[in-house]
Amino acid sequence: MTAHVIADDAEALAVAAALAEEFRAGASARDAERRLPHAEVDRLSASGLLAVTVPAAHGGADVGALTLAEIFRLLASADGSLAQIPQSHFVYVNVVRHQGTEEQRKFFFAEVLAGRRFGNAQSEAGTRHVQDIRTRLTPRPDGSYVLTGVKHYATGALFADWIPVLARAEDDELHVAYVPRDAPGLTVIDDWDGMGQRTTASGSVRLDAVPVPADRVLPHHLTFRGPQLHGAVAQLLHAAIDTGIAGGALAEAAAFVRTKSRPWFESGTETAAEDPLLIQRFGELALRVRASEALLREAARTVDSARTGLTDDSAAEASIAVAAAKAHAADTAVDVAGALFEVAGTRSALDSLNLHRHWRDARTHTLHDPARWKIQHIGRYVLNGTRPPRHGLL
Repeated sequence: MTAHVIADDAEALAVAAALAEEFRAGASARDAERRLPHAEVDRLSASGLLAVTVPAAHGGADVGALTLAEIFRLLASADGSLAQIPQSHFVYVNVVRHQGTEEQRKFFFAEVLAGRRFGNAQSEAGTRHVQDIRTRLTPRPDGSYVLTGVKHYATGALFADWIPVLARAEDDELHVAYVPRDAPGLTVIDDWDGMGQRTTASGSVRLDAVPVPADRVLPHHLTFRGPQLHGAVAQLLHAAIDTGIAGGALAEAAAFVRTKSRPWFESGTETAAEDPLLIQRFGELALRVRASEALLREAARTVDSARTGLTDDSAAEASIAVAAAKAHAADTAVDVAGALFEVAGTRSALDSLNLHRHWRDARTHTLHDPARWKIQHIGRYVLNGTRPPRHGLL
């Protein structure tokens, strides 16, 4: 596989905007038919967009969090499913950056620049909680490992060249094993049947004594031993997806009202778009979306600022800023996507129009992790100066 290499932030944003417009055209049909976007994901790879966070020293554009968040917002405004697929890719590129040896960085960054994709095999079902990881990484006499376990919600795995697997070693510490998609003993199962984000193929991964060379394993537990931005960056991308879904829903609602909705007879107007009550409601919804976009940008700038000379205080500021953006965007996405029907009218509820995909995508994606805990951490930080905990969900 070969891929274009993007030079800088400006080119990355231009490519993302162009791809978003391209992907928007078929988003509804892909969702309605649950047609997996293999061709579109290949376009993402070939465009070079999936390599934009590769460090400059390894030949990448090394874009900042502000650019990366905008890339995801643009893609999600077009297709809330498609934007979700590369989220884990960037998370695990980030793991290589911070926990990989120089040789591991050289190898995996070259793979990413060539257009190779990372998926994920991270979450497990039926355990006590989301961080109760039971997949095991067992050492062999020759220094290599064997992986055994079952993963769920493995977004991106079906489209991946490499599947990073979160597992515990003999010392019970978390590691990430980067496993080729076609490794013996690894099976990706397309069993995702969510009501939203239908085309993410967020199914299951089975690991039956999968062999892993020692140089494909990274010590992920070290990520959280000191100040870190791993969780903030991961959550920033989720916030960007929610913000993009909200913006896409608002834009489609406005287009529908302008072209298809009838005015309410009491309004005295010729068109629905002239109805003063609808104008008021669109203004309210636009304020919600603009606030989410502003919080997203502020969070991204805070992450970028914290990267230079990272401290406990700057890491905390970044995590809190991202938590605020994510909590607001989650509410906004669900509310705006639901309000689409309120402002557009009865016809908008026709299943054939598939306008409900925005709400289904928003409702499904915002279940990823609860906003109520983010608000708790914000409150503790503001009231008592308590820094948020170090983990990958904040």
